[in-house]
Amino acid sequence: MFDKKVNKGVILAAGDGDRLGSLTATCPKVLLIVNDKPLISYPIEALAAAGISEIAIVVGYLADTVTQALGDGSSFGVRLQYIFNPDYLGGNAISVHKAKDWAQGDPIVLCMGDHLIEPKLAKHLVDRLTLTETLCIDYTPAKHIQLAEATKVAVDSAGYINHIGKDLVHWNALDTGLFLLTHSFFRALDELVPKLGIDIEMSDVIRLLVRRGDRFRTCSVSGHFWADVDTPEDLNAVRM
Repeated sequence: MFDKKVNKGVILAAGDGDRLGSLTATCPKVLLIVNDKPLISYPIEALAAAGISEIAIVVGYLADTVTQALGDGSSFGVRLQYIFNPDYLGGNAISVHKAKDWAQGDPIVLCMGDHLIEPKLAKHLVDRLTLTETLCIDYTPAKHIQLAEATKVAVDSAGYINHIGKDLVHWNALDTGLFLLTHSFFRALDELVPKLGIDIEMSDVIRLLVRRGDRFRTCSVSGHFWADVDTPEDLNAVRM
């Protein structure tokens, strides 16, 4: 638990977007245009709306294209820094690991560069009284969310994660890809890197924390808009 305000954000934008086929052959997924602006604009604007002005973007595939397109962040009213992840074909948690030194032990809000989220979602998360490991979840996902591809979460009656994974049979919420993370998460990630190498997903770290008794909170954002863009179908759904 922290007494200070969260003022750092991290956005994961390293992946190659291979499931989008030719659309990402020369354009990073996070720069695909959705309603007249790049996809990654949505998480940047959400962090800015929450008062977070220091943002690190973890890049990998076509990294120079991303940095040139977004620049220093002044057009968003934030300061953008870039962290290169050469292991961008690994799991998404390895990109978070690359941001450890930049975070310097401070709490961060983590967003996915390929997720559309309402600006109010990040503010809702950082306005919480307790700054501990937290995942924003959706109990009533909209029709555009592809359940087969989504990460499922089993949340207990007190709002803590019991289980998480794409293949859960019994679940009651979906992972929206918006997190509040502290040094506890990074310590667990440090434990997994020697064991799993670059193939580490966010869910792997959460499962480790839960197994050893560290409670991982949730924050319901049910009823608010969010979308994960992985496939052409996803892209068409958010462009409608």
